[in-house]
Amino acid sequence: MPTPRTCPTALKAMGKRPLPSQIVLDERTYSHRQTYKNDFFAATALYEGAEQKVILKVERQASFFLIPLSWVGWILARREEAMLRRLDGVQGVPRFLGRWCKTGFIREFVEGSTLSGAGRLPDDFHGQLRALIATVHHEGMAYVDLEKRDNVLVGADGRPYLIDFQIAWYWPRRLGGDFGPARWIRAWLQAGDRYHLLKLQRRTRPDQLTPEQLAASYRKPWFVRAYTRLTRPFTLARRWVLSRVDPKRVKGERGRVDESTVMGAAKQCL
Repeated sequence: MPTPRTCPTALKAMGKRPLPSQIVLDERTYSHRQTYKNDFFAATALYEGAEQKVILKVERQASFFLIPLSWVGWILARREEAMLRRLDGVQGVPRFLGRWCKTGFIREFVEGSTLSGAGRLPDDFHGQLRALIATVHHEGMAYVDLEKRDNVLVGADGRPYLIDFQIAWYWPRRLGGDFGPARWIRAWLQAGDRYHLLKLQRRTRPDQLTPEQLAASYRKPWFVRAYTRLTRPFTLARRWVLSRVDPKRVKGERGRVDESTVMGAAKQCL
């Protein structure tokens, strides 16, 4: 039997650096329990302390074939931090708890399962999810990433939670977010969120949709079609490259690694 290839370090957010075995937040120590992913843009892991569990997310730190990308990780981390802070106190959005190094942050852990593995959803789940997305829109944002069902968590309380704001849209009003192209882009992306809400409901609770809603869930907005066509060549090229340098994907996203390769010393900052 041939030996399986390991995931190239160039495709890991932290490169050769492992995630820390322990982190410290507010003078409390948390130990590594599980790594959810370690892909090109971010590494995400669960840590447990004496009183609670937290999530550490480290955005891109490593260079890519000698091209420095830690500045990209810093921007992504600060963007996501800003969005979590803006939505602080909103039911369904994990609380931001603190920064970790230059490209990482710690957020609240939510007990539950992803939408793709949750089984039959409560009758009021999609109504609550629509209300949550409406709140995000009211704050001048668009979630953008509802296409991925793993970004929606079904909490232990049966309520929806949004757990990844990496590509969410927000253009501050003080920088012209309510004018011209920025306002149009926000409106398109918010409309895309509403379309994907119907699509999610069609996939999980189609019995709750009216015939009109069911038909609408198949009508992809023009800007979603345009985005798909625009990014299709990049997506195909990316898949072609990954299929040759990354191990065969069995389940989930490429970039997932063995637990034995992700734990390291407590200090792994850049």
